[in-house]
Amino acid sequence: MSRKRSGGFARAKNRLRIVNVGLLVIYSLLAALLIFAIFKYNILAFRYLNIIVVAIMLAVAVLAILLIWKNKARVFTAVLLSLSLLAGAGAMYAVKEVLDLSTGVNSTSSFSEYEMSIVVAADSDIKDITKITNVLAPTKNDAANITALTDELAKSKNINVTVDSASSYLGAYKSLIAGETKAIVLNSVFEDTLRSEDPDYASKIKKLYSFKMTKKVEIANQKQNANADVFNIYVSGIDTYGSISSVSRSDVNIIMTVNRKTKRVLLTTTPRDSYVPIADGGEDQPDKLTHAGIYGVDASVHTLETLYGIDIPYYVRLNFTSFLKLIDLLGGVDVYNEQEFTSLHGNYHFAIGEVHLNSEQALGFVRERYSLNGGDGDRGKNQEKVIAAIIKKLTSTDALKNYNNIISGLQDSVQTNMSLETMMNLINTQLETGGSYAVTSQALTGNGTMGLPSHAMPDANLYMMEIDQNSLAAMKAAIQAVMEGK
Repeated sequence: MSRKRSGGFARAKNRLRIVNVGLLVIYSLLAALLIFAIFKYNILAFRYLNIIVVAIMLAVAVLAILLIWKNKARVFTAVLLSLSLLAGAGAMYAVKEVLDLSTGVNSTSSFSEYEMSIVVAADSDIKDITKITNVLAPTKNDAANITALTDELAKSKNINVTVDSASSYLGAYKSLIAGETKAIVLNSVFEDTLRSEDPDYASKIKKLYSFKMTKKVEIANQKQNANADVFNIYVSGIDTYGSISSVSRSDVNIIMTVNRKTKRVLLTTTPRDSYVPIADGGEDQPDKLTHAGIYGVDASVHTLETLYGIDIPYYVRLNFTSFLKLIDLLGGVDVYNEQEFTSLHGNYHFAIGEVHLNSEQALGFVRERYSLNGGDGDRGKNQEKVIAAIIKKLTSTDALKNYNNIISGLQDSVQTNMSLETMMNLINTQLETGGSYAVTSQALTGNGTMGLPSHAMPDANLYMMEIDQNSLAAMKAAIQAVMEGK
């Protein structure tokens, strides 16, 4: 009996040793993946925490190898490797969540989407694209996209249409509604400009044919060092119901100047109505800043780079409606309101002083401009306040309580070309030094006027803000001071 027991015990020890070898192999693979991710993406790169974590993982592996080789403490080895695997699996899941977030917000950063359509009046008898022989379109301002649409129509439907020239998409739309033409081309990028002139335009037209297109986003950030201590980020706030990658006018235009060494962030708001030369598709012609967005986020970046004389390697586009929903996950935000007003959105009343905002209240707070003394300028200041409050909450340890939901929300509402390494460096700086970034803000000012020519909407009489050059000089100096650590 004793021999059988001895033999059985030996077999059990051998089986446990084999199990331990298997656990060690799995643990080694998992540890290798974690170590790779930690150093590649700068995870935990503060106070030598990444080195400490890697040292612990290697120490566990070395200890397990020695115990298995000497065939000692088999149960302890199994428990050690099992617990280490559980911890490693949890850490790997957290890393995967972060990588998924980065992939999500970066996935469309290199291109923008828009749609070219052939449109008739809503009450038109024309029901089929085959009945269209000629269209009206602004061939001078959007020739390449119009040609791409007609070429695709000829290729996919074997339909050839002639194009008559219009002054703009707004001019073509007015001709359609007046019954002067039967069909027009419409670039979805310009639908916001139609809405600003006629809020009910969508109910007055119907699309017979649509062709989705993409535009490459060209921002020269390839040489930007992910470990740079100072850089600028363009924050574009849009309010579109489509994909975050859809081309759209930008209602919020903020330059975020970040200095990691001094832990300072300066938010510089340029009002949407600022009359500035628009880059790229705007052909450097003066127009409202918000119109830069219809040529792509890169046009907005290049416009602001020229205006302030700085490089902006990164951009972040926020769908404000969904982005502000994150406020509820953060437990609300607190801002200081400088003037009493009631918002049109939600009819919320905001008293002077410290106010606590949930997501719906925040949306009313950042959208309102008609009830404010300074109009769009004051709205820009309120937008800065809410963004600064969100940044403060997101960089606090309290945000970790809902990080899964926050990550999900960011994926749905944010688009950026910022690398994960750069994002992690910002987080590491905050965690290493403790506290939060000191966030200050400034807003460009000027004088409102009517009647200035618009390159994008030459048929419209639009409100513009002529920039105060003294204000512009002060904005430039403040940006440079933060970048230089002054």
